[in-house]
Amino acid sequence: MINKLVIENLKHRPARTLLSVLAIGVEVTLVLTLVGLSHGMLDDFEKRSRGVGADVIIRPPGSSVFSMSTAPMSDKLVPFFASQPNVAQAIGVITHTLPGLFGSVTGIDLASFNTMSGGFRFLEGGPFRKDDDVIVDEYYARQGKHQVGKWIELANRKWQICGIVESGKMSRLFVQLPVLQDLSGNKGKLSQIYLRVNGRANVDPLVKQLRETPSLKDYQIYSLEEFTSLISINNVPWLTPFIRVIVGIAVIVGFIVVFLSMYTAVLERTREIGILKSLGASPALIVNLLARETTLLAILGSGAGIGFSYGTRWLIQTLVPASLQQAIVYEWWPIAAGIAVAGALVGALYPGFKAARQDAIQALAYE
Repeated sequence: MINKLVIENLKHRPARTLLSVLAIGVEVTLVLTLVGLSHGMLDDFEKRSRGVGADVIIRPPGSSVFSMSTAPMSDKLVPFFASQPNVAQAIGVITHTLPGLFGSVTGIDLASFNTMSGGFRFLEGGPFRKDDDVIVDEYYARQGKHQVGKWIELANRKWQICGIVESGKMSRLFVQLPVLQDLSGNKGKLSQIYLRVNGRANVDPLVKQLRETPSLKDYQIYSLEEFTSLISINNVPWLTPFIRVIVGIAVIVGFIVVFLSMYTAVLERTREIGILKSLGASPALIVNLLARETTLLAILGSGAGIGFSYGTRWLIQTLVPASLQQAIVYEWWPIAAGIAVAGALVGALYPGFKAARQDAIQALAYE
């Protein structure tokens, strides 16, 4: 009986019900989208790291998983690493950071990179032919509406797109290694070195051996599995507090929306509540009625928010795939829904108790 009354109350005021559901849905979408962006960017970084085809990664002294100096390592280290036992191949790259959201452009030796990674899968165009050629991945091309032959500006220089490749191999932008070394003033320098090892069983012993080499004690040396295991939310110092702040804002927004909605609903239904009390309804029944109504609104809003998060992912993939990546993080669905329900119930407390304390005679006289 009470559930039927709750549903009829919501159906009787469709505009207010729809707005409440949409507002709670936006709250849930905000949480899921920002959590999804955090996971999506890290997942994309991990995928591109694995796409190199390396077993061991060497990074310069003072670097971390998510940051490093531009090019502090000598390219003479490449033949040194290549000569180590069980090393099948060693390659070096240079990374130049770009302004904005595009990250960086990477300088590679195409022949050796292809040997290690298995080669690019070209969707259009082909490999480097001249010094000012640049290879871009499909996301960068889609976001900028670029085509093979188009000229673009990177690092204060004009480049011509010679090929568009499938994404997932280290970077979104590739130029020739010596060209980027000269352009960035880092001739003979590298940002990162990758090793391919003969046999998986030899990876960990090699990493241990390199770490124990006195001349390499300050270098960051990881197996690929160890490196990718570090790519997580908990290893980004600012990301966890950021998510907590966003969740806190979402809770406040949900509280305000539901509070205003329920407060307005109580005012609109003053006579209705008076009739219920005159028929013998207890304060507990009135609070129970409003709590169920609020919970139903929050559940509907949570479902809408989950649906909206698929819409935000589609928009991001369509408009800015090279800059942002959003994942659908299923384990956050119940968390976001719980936040919405809790915030909604807190927002309904004051209006609910206000309704329960109303005098039946005064409520019936309310215009």
